[in-house]
Amino acid sequence: MSYVGPDFDPPQPRRSRRGPLTVAVAALVPGALAGWLVWQAVGDGSGGGSGKAAPASSAPASPSATSAASPSAPSTGDDKSSTSPSPTSSASKPAGPLKGKVVVIDPGHNPGNFQHTAEINRTVDIGTSRKECDTTGTSTNAGYAEAQFTLDVARRVRTILQQQGATVKFTQDGDRSWGPCIDERARIGNEAHADAAVSIHADGSGAGNRGFHVILPGSVNAGGADTRPIVASSRDLGERIAGLFVRETGSAPSNYIGDGTGLVVRKDLGGLNLSTVPKVFIECGNMRDSKDEALLTSSAWRQKAARGISEGIVSFLQG
Repeated sequence: MSYVGPDFDPPQPRRSRRGPLTVAVAALVPGALAGWLVWQAVGDGSGGGSGKAAPASSAPASPSATSAASPSAPSTGDDKSSTSPSPTSSASKPAGPLKGKVVVIDPGHNPGNFQHTAEINRTVDIGTSRKECDTTGTSTNAGYAEAQFTLDVARRVRTILQQQGATVKFTQDGDRSWGPCIDERARIGNEAHADAAVSIHADGSGAGNRGFHVILPGSVNAGGADTRPIVASSRDLGERIAGLFVRETGSAPSNYIGDGTGLVVRKDLGGLNLSTVPKVFIECGNMRDSKDEALLTSSAWRQKAARGISEGIVSFLQG
């Protein structure tokens, strides 16, 4: 997602978080990063790109304007296996290690948002302030929309989790003309009493900015927002997803945000502020960088991304 609009404002200046990480990070992220280094050494021919991160940038991210995809935005040509709509709420498998667990997946944005600017521009209360209901999301320079990407990866995640017995619910599945608003996205997870909720996105930063990052909720207690009960559990969820995303995709943590950890804490995101269940966002890569674009538009890589996200969720749910 681009850092313009609701849940997309530039992160506020903060102190460096270069101190010791939690036990979960020690167990997951370093090991996964070591795996990433091995992957780089031997190469990975199926990722759709070079897989090597650009050198760390000393400059802050260059936010790009949120870009709407047109109705006839070009397809990548390799989406056929996972983009057919299916019910927003799905029953759990009769058996499996995740039987009884509820996961809410939030595919960021909506392909129809650009046709409903009045609706998505109205503001909603996120506790700390008011923000626009939603945005169009970003896109690659060739026109592959973030909303297409998020739905594709989300559906792949759902398939993997359902195979392990989980009940998976979506905030939207291409089954509504726009939205939902960011407050409703949070409410869907809350009302489902989700054991975990994950919002899937891709960034719209400047060329040369590469890699993924996971956004964790900061401690907020303002208005109708109180994240204090979920801060620790959300961090655990986010650290596990970050570590396993590295392992499954071979992608490096962001070189432009998160101090190389792949983890960012924010207090300005309505989808996190209003959540009462463990929840994180993942920015899977930067759609405006040509090397990340090659990954994000690869069906094979999106399957790897889905496995990384799913395995992180499974690790969290199984403790």
